[in-house]
Amino acid sequence: MSVKGRAHIAFKREIIQKPSKFYTQAPGFNIGHRWTLPSFQIREAAMLGSPDRRTCIEVFDHEAVIPAQGRKAESEDEVAYGALLHLALYVEDVEEMYQKALVYGAKVCIHPEQLYLGEPPLVVKNALVYSPNGEVIEFIEEVDFNRSA
Repeated sequence: MSVKGRAHIAFKREIIQKPSKFYTQAPGFNIGHRWTLPSFQIREAAMLGSPDRRTCIEVFDHEAVIPAQGRKAESEDEVAYGALLHLALYVEDVEEMYQKALVYGAKVCIHPEQLYLGEPPLVVKNALVYSPNGEVIEFIEEVDFNRSA
């Protein structure tokens, strides 16, 4: 048995409509399915699907009782760190997606740039933003990281 790929990444939101609006308008995800699950105190949840239908983002209302890493931030201004550092999305054009994300409420984290990783260098073009809900999102042009020695 082997891993077939990533299924989804999950976030909690204060208000699902506002962050979902960012994800549907900037990177173009669609709201694929909505549900509630009272046994986990989930009042509102949704699965957002990427345009290529390979990547999903699951969103839960802020009071949902679900397994999570790290600790909950004590205020909107506080950032709580855990094991998850950022969400990376492959995009066709980093600069274009970065600008579009800013238009839809994202804040600057790291401007678009080219990185040269390792020897021989692997060229990576990326940018990072903070979503309106505070997640760190990396936009990256497709690159093959799976280089065996």
